[in-house]
Amino acid sequence: MTITPRLACLILALSSAVTSGCSDKGGTGPIVVSVIGDRNDFAKPLAHLPDPGAKLFLEATAQGLVAFDAAGDILPALAQRWIVEEDGRSYIFRLRRARWADGTRVTAADVARILSARIASLRRLDPTGPLDAVEAVVPMTGEVIEIRMVAPRPFLLQMLAQPQMALLSRDGGTGPYRPARRPGTLLLEPADAQAADDADEDGDAKPAGQMRILRAERAALAIARFSKGYAALLLGGRLTDLPLLTAAGIDRGSVRLDPVQGLFGLAVSDDNILLDDDGVREAISMAIDRDQLLALFPLGGWAVTDQILPQQFDLPRDPTASRWADFTIADRRSRARAAIDQWRSAHGDPPTLRIALPAGAGSRLLFASIDRDLRAVGLASTRVAMEDKADLRLIDEVAAYDSALWYLGRIGCSRHVHCSGTANAALHEASLASTLPQRMTRVADAEALMQAHNGYIPLGAPVRWSLVARRLNGFTPSPRARHPLNHLLRATN
Repeated sequence: MTITPRLACLILALSSAVTSGCSDKGGTGPIVVSVIGDRNDFAKPLAHLPDPGAKLFLEATAQGLVAFDAAGDILPALAQRWIVEEDGRSYIFRLRRARWADGTRVTAADVARILSARIASLRRLDPTGPLDAVEAVVPMTGEVIEIRMVAPRPFLLQMLAQPQMALLSRDGGTGPYRPARRPGTLLLEPADAQAADDADEDGDAKPAGQMRILRAERAALAIARFSKGYAALLLGGRLTDLPLLTAAGIDRGSVRLDPVQGLFGLAVSDDNILLDDDGVREAISMAIDRDQLLALFPLGGWAVTDQILPQQFDLPRDPTASRWADFTIADRRSRARAAIDQWRSAHGDPPTLRIALPAGAGSRLLFASIDRDLRAVGLASTRVAMEDKADLRLIDEVAAYDSALWYLGRIGCSRHVHCSGTANAALHEASLASTLPQRMTRVADAEALMQAHNGYIPLGAPVRWSLVARRLNGFTPSPRARHPLNHLLRATN
């Protein structure tokens, strides 16, 4: 990776900023964790999803009915157990005894009310996902709720384990930690009464080793803090921040990659006359040399792709390949230039494409590579911020559940991505299908149409990395990029 003198100087300058505050070099105090983000991720976590800091804060302080462990398996959370009845049309959860942040008891009525509102909100964003078939959330007793479904949805529990399904009252969630704010940091104390079993003799103090100090900060500052030994764990690393590791001289043994799947590519705007042309969208996808991205970001195990789906999932067949998958890059660019020239002859010079990428050294490398590829076929581009209006916008998300429906829904018409109306109709028909084979057939139809439409330009798999100190145990690379803080332990030697 190319490290500019300016970038190297930035890392060195930030190193001096980490010496203030708590150190994690000792063996008895709270475990210090940095997450890439900013303080708003903690202040308004639901509004800042899917930012890593918001996800981590919700996972730590506001559990849902169920949760993921680091291996990606479903665990009990606020629900201590559950049963599935009526062939998947009824999920009955028994809640464990828990209290809200203000000390009041959690009741089934509370959970049903909050969960119903959350489901209604999320269905607007993911109208064909596992929540589409929820008929009602009903409190059956003071400690039991039922989620009634109009049709089975095998990925419901995976969806319920997402951070956006965290259950919060006005004053916060139910743990496993309670936040206690300090200047510049967030102290997390175990919420469960059992956490005090090993307390001091007076029975009031919780063991410091069970506490966590959490910071949300810029990637460069978080990496500098870790390199100086002032944090035992750094979470939330993405491809956009990857070049900073070389600049900071981070040992490769500290870097852990999560084996995640999801979307990493460019969503095409639905408000651009140039991009309304089917041939132009395909030309953009053909022009990008994905193999060059592997050279820019040499990560072991990272895969680039030109397909929406990374594997078959719940399709009745293999994912659809692009129609130019077997062409050489020279052939692809020749065809792409012809498509752009055809548009130019009819409309004049194409407008400059605005590409929205997040801040970061990796984004600069990514944009330079894409810009070079587009110019090779006659298109100019400029980089803009993620909050600005754009023609191509980076999607970088880990899949919430293991279904083609997550991928297709995330780049469908409801997300204002350039979409195929026919594909959207097929997804709607899938949600109404009365049998699983019918549902799979409609989903397969939608997948083929969306792959051919090129409203989303795949680049590769999402990249998620963490930095883990040798003095820390309990960290496991996660296929969900989920790292529960209560699983962490200090090494004993």
